[in-house]
Amino acid sequence: MTDTISQLEHQLAYRKKLLEIINKVHSTEPIGASLMTVTEEITALFGCQRITLYVVDATTRELVTQYKSGDTLGSFRLPISPESLAGYTAYRYKVLNVKDAYDQEELHSYDPRLRFYTDWDKKSGFRTKQVLVVPVIFKQYLFGVLQFLNKTDDTPFTEQDVVAAKELSDIIGVVLHNKSTQRGQQPGRFDYLLANNLVTQQELEEAMLAARKRHCTIETVLMEQYEVPKAEIGRTLSQYYHTPFVEFDASVQRPSALLQELKVPFLKNNLWVPLGVEHDEILVVIDNPMDLRRKDLIGSLFPRQAIRYNVSLREDILKFVDHFFAPRDQIHNLDAIMEQLDVARTDEDRQDGDQLDESDSAVVQFVNRIILDAFERGASDIHIEPSPDRDDVIVRIRIDGDCQEYNRVPCKYRNAIVSRIKIMSNLDITERRKPQDGKIKFKKLLGRSIELRVATIPTQGDVEDVVMRILASGDPIPLGQLGLSTSNNQRLAECINKPYGIIFVCGPTGSGKTTTLHSVLRQLNRVETKIWTAEDPVEITQKGLRQVQVKHDIGFNFATAMRSFLRADPDIIMVGEMRDQETTKIGIEASLTGHLVLSTLHTNSAPESVTRLLDMGMDPFNFADAILCIMSQRLVKTLCKTCKEPYHPDKAEFDQLVLEYDPDQFAKNLALPYTEDLLLYRAKGCKQCSQSGYKGRLGIHELLVGTDEMKILIQRRSPVDEIRHLAVDQGMRTLKQDGIEKVFKGLCDMPQVRRVCIK
Repeated sequence: MTDTISQLEHQLAYRKKLLEIINKVHSTEPIGASLMTVTEEITALFGCQRITLYVVDATTRELVTQYKSGDTLGSFRLPISPESLAGYTAYRYKVLNVKDAYDQEELHSYDPRLRFYTDWDKKSGFRTKQVLVVPVIFKQYLFGVLQFLNKTDDTPFTEQDVVAAKELSDIIGVVLHNKSTQRGQQPGRFDYLLANNLVTQQELEEAMLAARKRHCTIETVLMEQYEVPKAEIGRTLSQYYHTPFVEFDASVQRPSALLQELKVPFLKNNLWVPLGVEHDEILVVIDNPMDLRRKDLIGSLFPRQAIRYNVSLREDILKFVDHFFAPRDQIHNLDAIMEQLDVARTDEDRQDGDQLDESDSAVVQFVNRIILDAFERGASDIHIEPSPDRDDVIVRIRIDGDCQEYNRVPCKYRNAIVSRIKIMSNLDITERRKPQDGKIKFKKLLGRSIELRVATIPTQGDVEDVVMRILASGDPIPLGQLGLSTSNNQRLAECINKPYGIIFVCGPTGSGKTTTLHSVLRQLNRVETKIWTAEDPVEITQKGLRQVQVKHDIGFNFATAMRSFLRADPDIIMVGEMRDQETTKIGIEASLTGHLVLSTLHTNSAPESVTRLLDMGMDPFNFADAILCIMSQRLVKTLCKTCKEPYHPDKAEFDQLVLEYDPDQFAKNLALPYTEDLLLYRAKGCKQCSQSGYKGRLGIHELLVGTDEMKILIQRRSPVDEIRHLAVDQGMRTLKQDGIEKVFKGLCDMPQVRRVCIK
């Protein structure tokens, strides 16, 4: 009992002293002077030898601290990166509590790049051991880090020290914020990007210059040249303008009543457009909601009506205008087309309908409308499913991995619709007994062409199903926007910058393998590098690449293409898929003779890919020498950003997540405690996501790197469990682990992760 009272008295005294220090720091300006006056009190309270405050230099985005050596005042700078103790805390926004700064193994448990710079110790004769570093943050903005060195009793910093350090850093954050405000520093449009290390001040200034030269927006340059994700651009604009960010959405209906008196040139020149009416307010998207001149103009056009302004990118506003003012006589309304398609369902109709002409106006319009709608809604596939009896033809489209019914058509049109699609894809309309494959290039009225891969398959009842795959045309996605974790992004970047070797991306059909490979090629595509690709089909095109379409019907397969490439002075070779022993063997041999080879495999996981390739007859020594990395990936539905609902999970749900992640790995990789303020997110449903709660898809990945130890296991033909165990020990997150980490980040939910992976 006496011990308990003594502990309470000690805690109260500790708390009282901390509050006294906080009050002194808060009341004294400038911050440097306030810290100097209480340095001895802080070191005494924390039982440490030294404290250091690093402040963020807003211009260089570096950490800087001042020191005095004799009569000389100097400064010491560190980059905001995970390569130093203070830099790690600033980069991750995380507390760092190190028992021994010289213990490299302990540092690597936080990040493989983390190290302690011993030069300062050598110069000063001071021996650093225990280090506690906390970020100085105010309203999500990083102002610096506070560093405590060496406990006087040579023990680690305690949890009580961590809590107290956080309180002290919070007050310092307020003081630094007030100081910057008093200096007249106004919030900038891109402060969020700077605060979260998405760009540096120098990069932002370069982007401004580039935007002026290119006559485009700074946001465009940041996304294209500096690979800042569009979602992050949206966050910084939303934070600056204090209003939601709106992206272009083809499902938004044309607000006809609001557009009656508005002309396209006027809207495009002034960069705004009304989207509709919500809660008795006209919703307007504009690129600058602070522009009073334009707001007055808009107010005069809609007098006596409440107007709510949301921010949007210039490109998205122009897309909304084009979408709303598309020629109605050319892009036919689906309801009008269905009125033309006679809805009679009698037997006589069915008998007559089999003779309907595939060139019939309503049939042509209907097929065109299906393709346009599917493309605008982001569908990957279109399924035409006739019934052998007199039931309707069902049309389904696959969006974000799931099929959903698009429409039903009277059965009498089934042959006419299939024949129309065959004509568009140059197939034989008289052949109904065999499967056929073809392609459609569909000219879109307000943009580039849509390319589709078509397959017809005879089904029971003398009818034919049609499946149309919408090919992923357009520019490749920047590597930084693939949804890779920081660790995976860094390790993949290291692998692709090697001069030779082989890299595999594996996963089932439709998991985004080709997209990932083209993102890698986009990163490597330079004028001094010769890149050949063999694909089936060529979906994504890039300037600077020599892209080849293989044609199996004439014997021009992947293996033949690769042999040709090796005689064509390549630096990098990409092969769409390694389906057989011959192609794989040539690929490995090419990677051993000074070429970087990229390809895909249809396997379930990265470790299983190793055993699959060895089972295909690959020489284990050659394969071990060649392998750089294998990345497995899946696509999961992302929660709708507009309506996702935060909630506090109960302890049982949290424990289940930890169990599925692996408790030991969870403690090592995440170290996330269960607290009362822990939030996860779940699907809700709104207009933006068609009440599904999900919109878009995100990649989850596992990356196996061909380290020296891994190469030894490959040479020994070790079992897959042993390979997986070593890969995890060396930093690989399994698919499920990567998915769970993204659940904690609020990007997706656990049911979607479980749908696509087991481990």
